[in-house]
Amino acid sequence: MSSGQVPHVEVGRRADLVEVRLLRLPLATHRDASEHADELRREFTLIRAQQADDEAADVPRRLVALMEELEEQFSGYNEETGRELDEAMERGEASVDLVFRVPPEAGPAAVRLGAMLDEADAHCRKGDALLTLATAPEALAYRRWYLEEFTRQLDGLPPRPWTGG
Repeated sequence: MSSGQVPHVEVGRRADLVEVRLLRLPLATHRDASEHADELRREFTLIRAQQADDEAADVPRRLVALMEELEEQFSGYNEETGRELDEAMERGEASVDLVFRVPPEAGPAAVRLGAMLDEADAHCRKGDALLTLATAPEALAYRRWYLEEFTRQLDGLPPRPWTGG
């Protein structure tokens, strides 16, 4: 390429993406953890809508806002990986190895999300007329492994496969 040419970069592509490998990701546990997160988000969204100014809605409001922020910031990066995950689940596989390509800021985002989900679990354990329970032990171990793999690998450490909760 001559010095006057500009390199072609696809729209939405970033040169600084880092590979994160999730090895032996347990599909049944992933499904359970995802369903729990979806339930929590639905209930917290409802609480936020009903009690926008109530202190009791603080954790729900902050969790939903963070989830929306992270979706906006990171959606679209790993659509193919999402399809691979869905296809492995449809085939009934027990586990799958996945490769995510994420920007470096995904590490701090994973830390923030993990801390907020821990806070949401504490909120759920208090009760306060919630339908959603705190995260089950296996799903909690999975969530922590999943998020830690992003922070660890973005810090340059090698992947650690899932070994169970």
